[in-house]
Amino acid sequence: MELALEFNPAAVMLSFGDPSPFVDRIRRSDAVLMVQVTDLDEAKQAVAVGADVIVAQGTESGGHGARRGRSTLPFVPLVVDLAAPVPILAAGGIADGRGVAAALGAAGALIGTRFQASAEALVDPSIRKAILEGRGQDTERSSVLDIARGASRPTEKYTARTLAHPYLDRWRGREAELAGDSQARQDDVAQGVIPPLPVWAGEGVDLITDLPSAADLVTTLAAQAEDALTWAGRRRPSKPPRAHG
Repeated sequence: MELALEFNPAAVMLSFGDPSPFVDRIRRSDAVLMVQVTDLDEAKQAVAVGADVIVAQGTESGGHGARRGRSTLPFVPLVVDLAAPVPILAAGGIADGRGVAAALGAAGALIGTRFQASAEALVDPSIRKAILEGRGQDTERSSVLDIARGASRPTEKYTARTLAHPYLDRWRGREAELAGDSQARQDDVAQGVIPPLPVWAGEGVDLITDLPSAADLVTTLAAQAEDALTWAGRRRPSKPPRAHG
């Protein structure tokens, strides 16, 4: 945290744990405090610590999230109602402007996988290629890669959505066995069996078909969202439907 704040960030986002120990230090800086939440208990905690912005993350999201979380569609409105007037950002499966337009009462959207496939993203070219070729149905939420790579986050509560990999097929359903077999993990690392660069990708990966600059991507997302909202406005009935009964 101290190292991050030395760079004077505009905002700091905390996820996957109790934000309380870090709040005072962030408050003493000029950074906006963002807290990402994956269930209602975490949302209540974010409100209690005075988060400036809350990110409501659905399970469609790429990368890490709740093992027993909620889908974006029902989860975001619940957090909006619970946390008002704190601004909420919707996250999980949003990869184009139509998703931004359908932000479910949130003030905006936090978009991850779509920005991995942009010109400035600090990812290996193989990651960009995998995202462009990936399909949402091939993504999987699992703790296997975290266990294999010795990640410190609590895998019993948080898993990670990635693109498919043979290593997941090998250990799916045998996570406890993998966790207890340090020799197998060491051998897999030594032999290069464990993917050094997991492809974190959400269910919206199918919507990603190009590699624009981040600036062009923001412009496109905004234009798509505006078009979607304009279309929805034109489809709105001019007067309420007549009641029957």
